[in-house]
Order: sequence, then structure tokens, then C-alpha cells
Amino acid sequence: MSFKLGLTGSIGMGKSTTAGFFAEAGCAVWDADAAVHRLYSENGAAVAPMAALFPDAILGGVVDRVALRKIIGRDPDALKRIEGVVHPLVREDRAQFAEATKAEIVVFDIPLLFETGADTEMDAVACVTVSPEVQEKRVLERGTMTRDQFLAIRQKQMPNSEKCARSDFVIETDTLEHARSQVHDVLEQIRKQMTDA
Repeated sequence: MSFKLGLTGSIGMGKSTTAGFFAEAGCAVWDADAAVHRLYSENGAAVAPMAALFPDAILGGVVDRVALRKIIGRDPDALKRIEGVVHPLVREDRAQFAEATKAEIVVFDIPLLFETGADTEMDAVACVTVSPEVQEKRVLERGTMTRDQFLAIRQKQMPNSEKCARSDFVIETDTLEHARSQVHDVLEQIRKQMTDA
């Protein structure tokens, strides 16, 4: 039976990089965002149910994220209906991955881990964190959104302090070396727990 570690953190906190360090250390890593991409791609499991809900969100046989954002902007209830389709499919994808893997420790990279209740399916949770200033700088350096867009997203997410307080491990991603060494510490603690169990 694999040990299930949930990995979460707000936008710009360094979650993807940290997930990479876990993979580097030999863990199997499942990525929620990549799962959604699979579901939205051609012949993906979300295409038909989304086409039934919002036909104008389907372009060339795939779910178009830009079109979805526009729909959500126009219709306040749209997000709940989209999540009603996507969350169960993502959960199914995650369960299939967990079943298929032979890895001793499986890391589930889930931005909305607490918000979707997925933390209840994990053996432990690790949250990545960095100062709000560094977080903002990182996001704006990507050049994909304005400061106002970033602040609006951060406002909607569960506060970082709450995510950290609810997690078993907190990984500070101020430098790559520091983050990598904390990943190894976390794995050491988990392996010790597994041996003691």
C-alpha cells in the first residue's frame, strides 16, 4: 500500500517545482492540473458532459479554457456546474493513478486540496509557502496576468496561513536548495512513520 502525500499551496508558492523534487527523489507524482488538461483534451472524459452544459465552450473537439473563463465571467453559477462535472472525473483519474502505481510514496499535487476535501483521502499533507512579496513577484514575472488579476485570485484562495496550519509538513520555497532539502526531510519522516507503523 503506497503512502499518499497531498501537496498543496497557493498560486506562485513553488508547488510545481517542489513536486519535481519529490519526483526526483523517486516518488510517483500525480498532477491535478495535468489531469484536467487530459480531461479537456480531444476524447477527454469531460468533453461530452461539458458540451451538454456549455456547447460554446467546445472548440475543435476540446474544452477551451478561454471560452470557459468568459462563461464564468458572465454566469456566476457556471463555476459550480463546471466543478460538478470536473471534480468527480479528476477524483476518478487520481484513484486510477493511485491504484496503478507501485511507488512506495505517491505525491498528489492538488492546488485546491483542502477546498475540494481531497485532504481526507491523504495520509499526510505538505504545503508549500513563501512570503506574500515573493509570491507576488513570482506570479507577475510570469507575465501571464496583471497585479489586479493576481490579487483577485489570491483573494479567492484559502489563506496561506490556514493551509499551512492544516498541513502536516510546511515546505518553504525561498531557495531551490532549501526546498529540495526540506523535501528530503519530509520523505525521511514519512519513511520513518512507515517503518514504525
